[in-house]
Amino acid sequence: MAAPSLILLIDRSLFARKVKDQRPLEQREPGWKLFGKAPLREGSAKDPKKIQKEYETRSGRSGNPPSPKQSVRKNLDFEPLSTTALILEDRPANLPAKPAEEAQKHRQQYEEMVAQAKKRELKEAQKRKKQLEDRCRLEESIGNAALTWNQEILPNWETMCTSRRVRDLWWQGIPPSVRGKVWSLAVGNELNITHELYNICLARAREKWKAMPALVSEGDSEDAGLSLADREASLELIKLDISRTFPNLCIFQQGGPYHDMLHSILGAYTCYRPDVGYVQGMSFIAAVLILNLDTADAFIAFANLLNKPCQMAFYRVDHSLMLTYFAAFEVFFEENLPKLFAHFKSNNLTPDIYLIDWIFTLYSKSLPLDLACRVWDVFCRDGDEFLFRTALGILKLYEDILTKMDFIHNAQFLTKLPEDIAAEELFSAIAAIQMHSKNKKWAQVLQTLQKEQERGSPVLKR
Repeated sequence: MAAPSLILLIDRSLFARKVKDQRPLEQREPGWKLFGKAPLREGSAKDPKKIQKEYETRSGRSGNPPSPKQSVRKNLDFEPLSTTALILEDRPANLPAKPAEEAQKHRQQYEEMVAQAKKRELKEAQKRKKQLEDRCRLEESIGNAALTWNQEILPNWETMCTSRRVRDLWWQGIPPSVRGKVWSLAVGNELNITHELYNICLARAREKWKAMPALVSEGDSEDAGLSLADREASLELIKLDISRTFPNLCIFQQGGPYHDMLHSILGAYTCYRPDVGYVQGMSFIAAVLILNLDTADAFIAFANLLNKPCQMAFYRVDHSLMLTYFAAFEVFFEENLPKLFAHFKSNNLTPDIYLIDWIFTLYSKSLPLDLACRVWDVFCRDGDEFLFRTALGILKLYEDILTKMDFIHNAQFLTKLPEDIAAEELFSAIAAIQMHSKNKKWAQVLQTLQKEQERGSPVLKR
């Protein structure tokens, strides 16, 4: 029985030696880890106080200051957890120690990095603080202006709307809380449309939609032999345009909170003005009004806005009158921006390339929505003239860029304006535009050109 015992003893001895030799490689050979912690050694758990003492000894935090000879690390259990450790920590044991000059240089580099980071953080904090202060000042200014409009101007509209003080406030932008009311008063209701008339037009539109066969596409409507007016007034075309109206807001599309309101106003207008019908671009104007007015009031303002001579000329595609407006625009274009005017002429860039889209949607599609509303503020006050003055302001704002572009790039730029246009910069450029040409104002120039057009003058054909 002695033999089996001897064999068992030999096996245990071999097993113990095998286990002892299977230490992890990183514990048997020195190494340099930049990230993470070293794996724990095998064996019984150490006392926490003893571990803390060893850590302080190895990291140089013991009570006695480390001597210069201790610059070479003999133990690598404590490892740096960031790349800054390459500067702050000593080299591993298998490499030569850092010279004192190099260590000092690395310390200075680290301190510079920290100082730069703190400087950047301080700059960002100051920027955020300034933005917050500007926002607070703006909100306070809007609040004070709203009180002025509500308590002083609106109750005395007829007597105050043309005063210098009110015109100055108007130029600075109407507070959103009173914007719809001011627009309604400024646009007026020459057509004498009532809420009851809107409901009647809407009921007719709904009946027409029910009776109209479902059209899959505009091509189907052409195959069905419908007239152009019927196609433009069709439910399908209105639905298509609604889905493309301020798509980033997601409030006018199917399922959005304002989808039915926009659909109703556009449908009611096609019944109110069947001679005009629905024209692409109308949805943007109606959408802006919906954001500031109740549905019936938005319809009243919408119908009266489109009834203005300039808008009616464009929506009814009156070519001769459109050419008159373009010619008047070019008179003031050459007067205010002669260098850019000559550049456009040399590149055959005519106003219709960019003005039609701006006028059709009253800039609501071309400019950021909040900026477009500010343009609408003054447009409701000054009329069609301000639409063309705004166009000249945009050209003046980007004159330096446009004069360096060819025809294609100019057309692309003007049909898709930058999205970060600053309101104050644009209105400063608009303010610099003078709407006088040879002592004639916009209305006088336009009237003169209309008379020339009636006489068949070649001036409009240049």
